[in-house]
Parts: sequence; structure tokens; C-alpha cells
Amino acid sequence: MQATRQAPAPAARREDLLKEAGIHAAAAELAAASGEIETAARLILQSLDCERRAGSVGPQVLQLIKPRN
Repeated sequence: MQATRQAPAPAARREDLLKEAGIHAAAAELAAASGEIETAARLILQSLDCERRAGSVGPQVLQLIKPRN
């Protein structure tokens, strides 16, 4: 029997994404300080993407609302 791989808990996934965003932001700051503007811009976008994905981890409100019949 194959072992099933479970996704990490939403809180852990959110924390991982926020850590990744912080790493990208710090790298962007270093790249900008050394004059690598294009690299800094790319890293900032990656950081913002991680923050966006962290905000959408877990159940969504619309999935929790049951329609009335």
C-alpha cells in the first residue's frame, strides 16, 4: 500500500508562506542595495505572491455558507 501524503495544516502552510515571503523580501533588499534592480523587482513580486497565497490558505467564507432551501 502506498503512503498517502497529506498537505500541511493551514496554519503551518500559512506560516511557511510568510517565512518564504520574508526571505524573498530580504533578498530583494540586498539586490536593490547592490544595484540589481531587475532582480530586486522579481524578488519583490515573489514576496507579494507568497503573502497573497498565505492570505487565502484555509477554508473560504463562501465554502462555509450553506444556501437556504
